[in-house]
Amino acid sequence: MKRIATVAAATLLTAALAGPEASAAPPPVALTVASYNIHAGIGTDGNFDLDRTATAIAATGADVVALQEVDRHWGDRSEYRSVVDELARKLHMHARFAPIYSFEPPDRGKPRREYGTAVLSRFPIAEFTNHDLTRLSTQDPDAGPQPMPGFAEVVVRARGSLVHVYSTHLDYRGDPSIRERQVAETLDVLAADEGAPRVLLGDFNTAPDAAELDPLWTELDDGFAEAGAGDGFTYPAESPEKRIDYAAVSGEVGVRGARVPATDLAATASDHRPVVADVVVAR
Repeated sequence: MKRIATVAAATLLTAALAGPEASAAPPPVALTVASYNIHAGIGTDGNFDLDRTATAIAATGADVVALQEVDRHWGDRSEYRSVVDELARKLHMHARFAPIYSFEPPDRGKPRREYGTAVLSRFPIAEFTNHDLTRLSTQDPDAGPQPMPGFAEVVVRARGSLVHVYSTHLDYRGDPSIRERQVAETLDVLAADEGAPRVLLGDFNTAPDAAELDPLWTELDDGFAEAGAGDGFTYPAESPEKRIDYAAVSGEVGVRGARVPATDLAATASDHRPVVADVVVAR
């Protein structure tokens, strides 16, 4: 049944893209998505400035934005503020936060200290799940690989379509073994939603030709490779030389274009630049 649903969805998308002369199907839904590692709201000047972060996000024009390195009452670096909630208010967007870490507050009665990934959406969010991935803790150097949360999934109601959007942050270490496990686990999560339009956004912390990403590209399309302009480099922000941030899509999603902003704001608001993709799904 899942295979039939996938073929049917792909056929509908193809017919919709072909135009009214080829099909009576309703027009496809176009939306813009982005992935942005916001470095907790800290720019290349070392200053924490959420107004600047919000402006950089707004400048992408994205309807749905996956964020990484998001603080919520985490520490001094972000003034113990709830970064995700403040950005949602500034941008008038819905928000869901997927903590990787959730610690007791330093003082009784204060909010929990949390850090993780998030999704902002102009569209209503119908569902939210915080999935586990295998991780090595950055807070406990003696802990070995273990399941930890922080892999966000939302289902957005985008003009008549239900689109699954995921925000992920893969391991940064030179040894690819943890990323290999994370990619396998990511594909398991996405397989549970087979047949639905799926958009995987995130900081993968490695280049697109890295061997550990090969299984991912057998199931998803790299949006920038499909329709990107320029080299797509996102890191480091001031003078990018690596493409490590991605918008990847399932076969039910078409990519019309992808880009990395080349503005002064994109070069200074975080240590990464965002990657932006214009996608289309069947209604």
